[in-house]
Amino acid sequence: MSIVSTTLPGGTWTLGDRPVTRFGYGAMQLAGPGVMGPPADRDGALAVLREAVDLGITHIDTSDAYGPRVTNALIRDALHPYTDSLNIVTKVGATRDAHGGWPIARQPEDLRRQVRENLDSLGLDALGVVNLRLGDAGGTVQEPIAEAFGTLVELQREGTIRHLGVSNATPEQVREARAIAPIVSVQNMYNLAVRHDDELIDELARDGVAYVPFFPLGGFTPLQSSTLFAVAERLRTTPMAVALGWLLQRSPNILLIPGTTSVAHLRENVAGAGIPLSAEDLGELDRIAAD
Repeated sequence: MSIVSTTLPGGTWTLGDRPVTRFGYGAMQLAGPGVMGPPADRDGALAVLREAVDLGITHIDTSDAYGPRVTNALIRDALHPYTDSLNIVTKVGATRDAHGGWPIARQPEDLRRQVRENLDSLGLDALGVVNLRLGDAGGTVQEPIAEAFGTLVELQREGTIRHLGVSNATPEQVREARAIAPIVSVQNMYNLAVRHDDELIDELARDGVAYVPFFPLGGFTPLQSSTLFAVAERLRTTPMAVALGWLLQRSPNILLIPGTTSVAHLRENVAGAGIPLSAEDLGELDRIAAD
């Protein structure tokens, strides 16, 4: 059995019943422009995935909607048969249209089809973690989720899903899901500038549930960006390194999934996320959300 790396920034977290490195990898960018079609450099995409595993990363985030069916196929071609320690997390609840849109697909028959497609494209008999993607391309939407989440619970009972999570969810939807069945992760937009989930993160940490932020540099105003760049310049590192390092220090249940199409950039992200941030640094960064 493969040994989970403890040398990556942040160490590890138990996701469901398996340890994962808190520094993971998000595969979305491996698809073509607009997350549509194949990558311009297929060999380069395969190399990034293999490098991620070689670096000790054991958490890879994907979806059959990316491409569609592009990133899952790349993961299978690069890494199958998978090591015992590798945890591939996918999501269902949206598909792609010919114009690059993300139409909602959360009817029971939609979700069952998407789970089957993820199983087929990844070459798995069961999916380790499946996140139900809620809301729409514009963000979260306050709406009931019982029917859609209940369908995934049925699939879990049938043995095709091991663990469940939610993505693009409001705190109320997270609590609604947890009242139906246990979840192991919440995947939402969150970073230094977008901190609406602060209370939720602390609540989940107390209960041993992972929080997986996406867009670590998304939603910044020019003023917020200038503050981040100033801190990065003072520390002689990159804004991405500071943003990732802050997330790792924000709470032990935060798992990172930054994406890249470059082996060199992947290594840079791993090295940068381990940057030590002083109390002074953290205080300055925490003020970004108020700007």
